[in-house]
Amino acid sequence: MKNIGFIGTGLMGFPMAKQLLKSGYKLKAYNRSIEKADPLRKFGAEISKSIKEVVTDRDVIITMLTDDIAVDEVMKNSDFKDNIKSGATVIDMSSVKPKTALTHGQNLKSKNINYLDAPVSGGTIGAEEASLAIMVGGEKEVFEQSVDILKAMGNPTLVGPISCGQVSKLANQIIVGLTIGAVAEAVTLCEKVGADPNKMIEALKGGWADSKILQTHGKRMIDKDFTPKGKTSTHLKDMNNILDCAQNSNTQLPISNLVKEMYKTLVKNGHGEEDHSSLYKEIERINNG
Repeated sequence: MKNIGFIGTGLMGFPMAKQLLKSGYKLKAYNRSIEKADPLRKFGAEISKSIKEVVTDRDVIITMLTDDIAVDEVMKNSDFKDNIKSGATVIDMSSVKPKTALTHGQNLKSKNINYLDAPVSGGTIGAEEASLAIMVGGEKEVFEQSVDILKAMGNPTLVGPISCGQVSKLANQIIVGLTIGAVAEAVTLCEKVGADPNKMIEALKGGWADSKILQTHGKRMIDKDFTPKGKTSTHLKDMNNILDCAQNSNTQLPISNLVKEMYKTLVKNGHGEEDHSSLYKEIERINNG
């Protein structure tokens, strides 16, 4: 069984690393704030104090970081790139721009290090249940060598060459972001006219409008519970990445642009650390004008 180095044990990374340990993998974990990694000890993890320590002699290195800047800081760090053994595989499960994935994939390949971009969808619930949708970009042979590791965290699909995983994640975030907006408007409309939004969600179950987002995020909006499962600030980052990719491919995404501006206002008004279902609050603000 391959041994793993895991970098980034935050909101998503911690339960993902825990699933790997539960599946029997030997795992070293590193996080810049060591207290976020330390609780993994009770599940059998070895906690590393440096990037050099976590990558040395590992067959597979998984990164689960917040954004392009954080990924760049790790991937360009000499302690990272100079201590990974030849033939090892780096799996970046962070959500970054496709061009970022392409750059790191090419750089690592020049050092005889394999690379997969493998962003995820499903939030902390999916991470805790090992049911994440995992969208993978890379070579088929590398994917097949790593598929059992990925299956320990969810349901991996090879989409295409390096960067295609990130393109799929952007498509995912378009659908998630816009659907959260639609659910927020539906809940608001029910509340404004005196219909029970809980009954509305129950009535739509099984119909064309039903979805996990309606059932899960709709309930959060009704309960006004915006404890972060997926942060508003993270979704704003994703919306910016979507529009950056669209611009680079000469593609217009007018609805995505509108939702991005709403998330931007939400973060500006102090809701960046709340769940992305708090987009409801922006609909509420517009209505209360």
